[in-house]
Amino acid sequence: MTLVVVSLRQATTDDAARVAEVWHSAWHDGHRGRVPDALIEARDPAYFAARSVALVDHVTVAEDEDELLGVLIVRNDELQQIMVTAAARGRGVGGLLLAEAERQVSGAGYDEIWLAVVPANTSARRFYEDHGWVDRGEESYDAVTLAGSTVPVPVRRYAKGL
Repeated sequence: MTLVVVSLRQATTDDAARVAEVWHSAWHDGHRGRVPDALIEARDPAYFAARSVALVDHVTVAEDEDELLGVLIVRNDELQQIMVTAAARGRGVGGLLLAEAERQVSGAGYDEIWLAVVPANTSARRFYEDHGWVDRGEESYDAVTLAGSTVPVPVRRYAKGL
């Protein structure tokens, strides 16, 4: 068995297209059938391409040599997105990215990190709980579209003290 070394680094604009591909695929995998259809329709490839460029300063990528394995987006005290490619799942990449999110938020001076997860995404919820995150209850999250409108999405707020 070959040892795979995963490295984390700050994304650059050169990564935007690959980030958008991973984000699009992983987002739809985790959200299709679990969020309003209006949001599924709004999350087309153009959305992910534009957001990958706009958020590049907040993006961390996980890679194995030249293969992009996962993407993390953290802003302030919120873990906005964590995505792992289907091929990299079960290899520890998600745990590595989650720990990095916690490190970034703590390093920015916050004592708690939070995220929103759709209730029906039970595998993601279990993953967070296995890493010490606590379900703080239901709320509505206003997901913004490229057109500037919002789609209310029922979510569970998860948090972890740092």
